[in-house]
Amino acid sequence: MTMPTVAQMIVWIVVGLIGGGLASRLITWDREGFGSFRNLGLGLVGALIGGALFRWLDLLPGLDKVSISLRDVVAAVAGSLLVLLAIWLYRRYVK
Repeated sequence: MTMPTVAQMIVWIVVGLIGGGLASRLITWDREGFGSFRNLGLGLVGALIGGALFRWLDLLPGLDKVSISLRDVVAAVAGSLLVLLAIWLYRRYVK
Protein backbone atom coordinates (compact mmCIF):
# COMPACT_ATOMS: atom_id res chain seq x y z
CA MET A 1 0.00 0.00 0.00
CA THR A 2 1.38 3.38 -0.99
CA MET A 3 0.79 6.58 0.91
CA PRO A 4 -1.93 8.83 -0.51
CA THR A 5 -0.77 12.01 -2.19
CA VAL A 6 -1.79 15.48 -1.06
CA ALA A 7 -4.04 15.73 -4.12
CA GLN A 8 -5.82 12.51 -3.14
CA MET A 9 -6.30 13.78 0.42
CA ILE A 10 -7.83 17.01 -0.93
CA VAL A 11 -10.16 14.96 -3.14
CA TRP A 12 -11.16 12.86 -0.10
CA ILE A 13 -11.96 16.04 1.84
CA VAL A 14 -14.01 17.60 -0.96
CA VAL A 15 -15.86 14.38 -1.66
CA GLY A 16 -16.25 13.88 2.09
CA LEU A 17 -18.39 16.98 2.25
CA ILE A 18 -20.75 15.34 -0.20
CA GLY A 19 -20.48 11.94 1.50
CA GLY A 20 -21.26 13.34 4.95
CA GLY A 21 -24.38 15.03 3.67
CA LEU A 22 -25.53 11.87 1.91
CA ALA A 23 -24.81 9.62 4.90
CA SER A 24 -26.60 11.91 7.35
CA ARG A 25 -29.61 12.14 5.06
CA LEU A 26 -29.68 8.34 4.70
CA ILE A 27 -29.71 7.96 8.48
CA THR A 28 -32.08 10.78 9.48
CA TRP A 29 -34.31 10.97 6.37
CA ASP A 30 -34.30 14.71 6.97
CA ARG A 31 -33.34 17.30 4.37
CA GLU A 32 -30.81 19.00 6.67
CA GLY A 33 -29.35 15.76 8.01
CA PHE A 34 -27.53 16.53 11.27
CA GLY A 35 -26.94 20.18 10.40
CA SER A 36 -24.29 21.83 8.26
CA PHE A 37 -21.35 21.64 10.64
CA ARG A 38 -22.02 18.09 11.78
CA ASN A 39 -22.50 16.97 8.17
CA LEU A 40 -19.19 18.65 7.34
CA GLY A 41 -17.34 16.98 10.21
CA LEU A 42 -18.93 13.62 9.53
CA GLY A 43 -18.02 13.86 5.86
CA LEU A 44 -14.43 14.85 6.50
CA VAL A 45 -13.81 12.07 9.00
CA GLY A 46 -15.77 9.58 6.90
CA ALA A 47 -13.86 10.45 3.73
CA LEU A 48 -10.50 10.05 5.41
CA ILE A 49 -11.49 6.75 7.04
CA GLY A 50 -13.30 5.44 3.96
CA GLY A 51 -10.54 6.54 1.57
CA ALA A 52 -7.84 4.89 3.68
CA LEU A 53 -9.94 1.75 4.14
CA PHE A 54 -10.76 1.41 0.43
CA ARG A 55 -7.10 2.02 -0.43
CA TRP A 56 -5.87 -0.49 2.15
CA LEU A 57 -8.35 -3.19 1.07
CA ASP A 58 -7.83 -2.31 -2.62
CA LEU A 59 -11.58 -2.01 -3.17
CA LEU A 60 -12.77 -0.77 -6.58
CA PRO A 61 -9.28 0.13 -7.89
CA GLY A 62 -10.53 0.69 -11.44
CA LEU A 63 -12.61 3.69 -10.40
CA ASP A 64 -9.49 5.80 -9.71
CA LYS A 65 -9.15 6.99 -13.30
CA VAL A 66 -11.16 10.20 -12.75
CA SER A 67 -9.78 12.86 -10.42
CA ILE A 68 -12.94 12.84 -8.31
CA SER A 69 -14.03 9.29 -8.87
CA LEU A 70 -17.05 7.25 -7.97
CA ARG A 71 -14.73 5.25 -5.73
CA ASP A 72 -14.07 8.40 -3.68
CA VAL A 73 -17.77 9.13 -3.25
CA VAL A 74 -18.55 5.52 -2.29
CA ALA A 75 -15.60 5.49 0.13
CA ALA A 76 -16.72 8.75 1.73
CA VAL A 77 -20.29 7.55 2.24
CA ALA A 78 -19.09 4.17 3.56
CA GLY A 79 -16.63 5.83 5.93
CA SER A 80 -19.30 8.25 7.16
CA LEU A 81 -21.67 5.36 7.81
CA LEU A 82 -18.90 3.57 9.76
CA VAL A 83 -18.39 6.70 11.88
CA LEU A 84 -22.13 6.87 12.54
CA LEU A 85 -22.16 3.19 13.51
CA ALA A 86 -19.26 3.74 15.92
CA ILE A 87 -21.04 6.72 17.51
CA TRP A 88 -24.26 4.71 17.84
CA LEU A 89 -22.45 1.75 19.42
CA TYR A 90 -20.60 4.07 21.81
CA ARG A 91 -23.80 5.78 22.91
CA ARG A 92 -25.63 2.50 23.29
CA TYR A 93 -23.05 0.57 25.32
CA VAL A 94 -21.09 3.25 27.18
CA LYS A 95 -23.94 5.32 28.58
